[in-house]
Amino acid sequence: MMAPLALWAVVSALALPPVPMAHAGPGEAQGEARREMRAGNVRSLREIETHVLPMMAGAQYLGPEYDPLAMAYRLKFVKDGRVVFVDVDARSGEILRQRR
Repeated sequence: MMAPLALWAVVSALALPPVPMAHAGPGEAQGEARREMRAGNVRSLREIETHVLPMMAGAQYLGPEYDPLAMAYRLKFVKDGRVVFVDVDARSGEILRQRR
């Protein structure tokens, strides 16, 4: 009884059309950040990290994300077992917010 039901579920799932991604993938966002930096519209990730990393002493840096629509970097850290996001304006280098 369970085998035909499971088979039906798999066949039904395969029949559905693929759902497009709602946002750009990591590679696309990275490419957009490079283009904006070369055009002089945003600061480099290295410059942003040089400014933010010293302020996050004691935290483990996990890496960045770039949001091309907001023209902002989100730097991700772990501190005291909690994830901390630091959002930075890519144009000015100003910290927009820090969330735990």
